[in-house]
Amino acid sequence: MKRRTLLQAGSVVLTLGAAHLARGATIMTVRVWPAPEYSRVTIESDAALTAKQTFVPSPPRLAVDIEGITLNPALKELVAKVKADDPNIAGIRVGQFTPTVVRLVVDLKHAIRPQVFSLAPVAAYQHRLVFDLYPVDEVDPLDSLIADRLKDTAPKPATAASKPAADPLDALIAQHTQRPASSSAVVTSQNAPKTGAARADSTGSTGLNGTKSPPAGPGATTERLIIIALDPGHGGEDPGAIGPGGTKEKDVVLKLAHLLRERINTATVNGNAMRAYLTRDADFFVPLNTRVQKARRVQADLFVSLHADAFFTPDPQGASVFALSQGGASSSAARWMAAKENKADLIGGLNVKAKDATVQRALLDMSTTAQINDSLKLGSNLLGEIKRVGKLHKPKVEQASFAVLKAPDIPSVLVEAAFISNPREEVKLNSEAYQNQLADALMRGILAYFAKNPPLARNRTIS
Repeated sequence: MKRRTLLQAGSVVLTLGAAHLARGATIMTVRVWPAPEYSRVTIESDAALTAKQTFVPSPPRLAVDIEGITLNPALKELVAKVKADDPNIAGIRVGQFTPTVVRLVVDLKHAIRPQVFSLAPVAAYQHRLVFDLYPVDEVDPLDSLIADRLKDTAPKPATAASKPAADPLDALIAQHTQRPASSSAVVTSQNAPKTGAARADSTGSTGLNGTKSPPAGPGATTERLIIIALDPGHGGEDPGAIGPGGTKEKDVVLKLAHLLRERINTATVNGNAMRAYLTRDADFFVPLNTRVQKARRVQADLFVSLHADAFFTPDPQGASVFALSQGGASSSAARWMAAKENKADLIGGLNVKAKDATVQRALLDMSTTAQINDSLKLGSNLLGEIKRVGKLHKPKVEQASFAVLKAPDIPSVLVEAAFISNPREEVKLNSEAYQNQLADALMRGILAYFAKNPPLARNRTIS
């Protein structure tokens, strides 16, 4: 009773010393990964841990009893690792609940859906006990993109005789959902191609739904946002490849995504605004199938996954672009690359017991010939621009079974910006000048794709 009273009062019992070592398992390190979408707490140990959880809704907090250990300095560090700006966690308390059980109490800022699970050793990690804390009230990402767009649109002054204006957010959502067909693709941007090739062929073009857009007509426009899903690879528990100088892939690709987002958000297609949507906007892990689901949820027109290549030796160099393959890989290197990237869930830490995870992955494994053909076109445009600012590893788009490219209705490519395992290219990836050049090249490639393949109306099943 006394222990329970102390815990409820917010007291922390930390009795540390040589005699208080983990029994049966040693806590190696602890980590906290804050993000608006969810916060993760990881406890890494040299043996598997057994834990029981209890969620208390008012005030919201999660109590986790870890069996078979006593307090040690690593667990004490967990208390101090929660930052004031964590979107979900208000603080963590830790105490010796019984002689062989440590209780963690995670105080929360709002109601959450907790997932507590264990991960077996993989890559550089030993056993991990993971707490994923998802907010119950999620923000609709499409609403956020549209609201952001409306900030750029000055409201028109109402007249006394005018009717009450419809909610502009509702109107733009309706326009985006209807997705009327575009008949031309005039693209503009501060970084847009300055040649006459920025207009679509007047005969129209064929898109994912197999329908042909009508020839360009006077004043033809689309009335919806053009959304580009940018997917910075890896993140959080998964650093991706690490260069000889210690550069982490997850960091350089996130920076590249931010630079590309700046360019996309100032561009237009056929007079309609573009917006970039990032599958992760901070240092946290997103499972592969969730990245695809996110892109489909915002009804993205394109999906571009950003990575930095790596190999066992420092010699390989140059950028590559990959698309999905319905059959075998286009080369042994492409097959190897897909297998490596598809292991991200194991390293990043996926809760395989999460509801519908297997079903959702199966539903997304429905690649279509049209999607792959459009992905190859997008990849070719990107390669054509990338070679203007750096070397190419392969001169054409490679294909393999990348899990992250399996949206059946979104042209999707994976860009390997350079070989982070090559010392010279690692320096380039850390160079602000090169990152800006690469972001410019990718922007030009996206606009060149839209110039020949205008966004079309298409029906989506959002899962």
